[in-house]
Amino acid sequence: MKKEYLMVLALAAAVAGGSALAADRDASLYVGVKSCKMCHKKPENGEQFAKWEASPHAKAFEVLASPEAKEAAKKLGIDDPQKSGKCLSCHATAYNWTETIQNAEIPVEEGVSCEACHGPGKNYKKRETMKSKELAKAAGLLDAKQSCVLCHNAKSPTWKADRYTLKDGSKAGFDFEQAYAKIKHPVPAK
Repeated sequence: MKKEYLMVLALAAAVAGGSALAADRDASLYVGVKSCKMCHKKPENGEQFAKWEASPHAKAFEVLASPEAKEAAKKLGIDDPQKSGKCLSCHATAYNWTETIQNAEIPVEEGVSCEACHGPGKNYKKRETMKSKELAKAAGLLDAKQSCVLCHNAKSPTWKADRYTLKDGSKAGFDFEQAYAKIKHPVPAK
């Protein structure tokens, strides 16, 4: 019981902290996947773009047209999840975790793109900056782990508190290590 209580407290703190993290992101600094793709499609860089494109994040907008999404939306009084800010706040980077579009330059069809996890790219996208992890972080590149809980939390209408089985056998609604294993796209070691 104590372990469950601590996990709920940790999740609540992460969600509360996540809201602040989202508010700190200047949506006008998003550059969109086309800009990221220029370098991150190359084999020597790990072909991250292709890995993202095949991931559920790239299809986050599309999934809102599914019967399951429409049923979940209906329970919330939403007619079309692909047009609802309540849904798009987590299913489209352009909404920047709000219920209204924050960057009209990024199509909602991009779904959850690079910058939703790694932060707005305008200040770190230059090759010279990206050559140094320290410089990139100083210019705004985020550790993706900070971003997950902005959407993967109990506010989601499809949240399941027992989705993941942890190493100790207990259950959790989200586990970064297991989720990351499904979407990881590291830069290959040189």
